[in-house]
Amino acid sequence: MKQSEIKDLSAAELQDKLGELRKTYADLKSAHAISPIDNPLQIRTVRRSIARVATELSKRELQ
Repeated sequence: MKQSEIKDLSAAELQDKLGELRKTYADLKSAHAISPIDNPLQIRTVRRSIARVATELSKRELQ
C-alpha cells in the first residue's frame, strides 16, 4: 500500500487493514518456513505495509 492510499482511509479501516496485513504476514512466514515461497520479497513488502499503517494510526492518535 502506498502512503497516499493509507491517508485516505478512516481509523476503523486502518485497524481492519492492520489486522488483515498481520494475518497475511503470519501466513507468509509460516508458508516460507515450511517450504520456500515463490516470491520471498512479498514478506518484506507486507512487513513494510504493516509499518506504514501502524505509523499512520499512531500519528492520528497523537493529533
